[in-house]
Amino acid sequence: MRPSVRMTVVLLGFVAACGCAATSPKPGGVRIGVLEPQKVFSETTSGKKAQESLNSFIKNRYALIELEEKDLKRMEEDLIKQASVMSANARKEREDLFRRRAMEFQQKANELNKEVQEKQKEVLEGFRSKIEKVTEKVAQQLGLQLILEKGRGAPTIYTDPAMDITPKVIEEFNKTP
Repeated sequence: MRPSVRMTVVLLGFVAACGCAATSPKPGGVRIGVLEPQKVFSETTSGKKAQESLNSFIKNRYALIELEEKDLKRMEEDLIKQASVMSANARKEREDLFRRRAMEFQQKANELNKEVQEKQKEVLEGFRSKIEKVTEKVAQQLGLQLILEKGRGAPTIYTDPAMDITPKVIEEFNKTP
């Protein structure tokens, strides 16, 4: 979801919850908590494993690119060194071959970058759904009616630290297999 859409949804949820607060049988109105999902990702056992797996995937993909890049550079160096002793026809053939290999390399690099981005998205979305389930459980235990996202790019600017349920979610997250 785009940040502006997410912010609108969160604000509408907040307004709806505040409107419900007037009719809410609970004293004190709407009970709100905040959560920093990135912190949950980086500080839970499961999140660390997911990050390690993702880093390993990225490292393997970029190692492939680096090998091909080295081959391409060697090919270019050989072409430069031998260009003066080659016939015009042979030089043109080698230059054409180099250009084709360079284009193939660029295409492969783009495909691998896309593959890495898709893997990142897959891992983060999967983890996000786990965070949502654990957060819901913690919110119900604490009697919270609304959880706002906290962190970089989130719609909240300031929250009272007492509202932060991130440590509780991390604790609960680490309990679950």
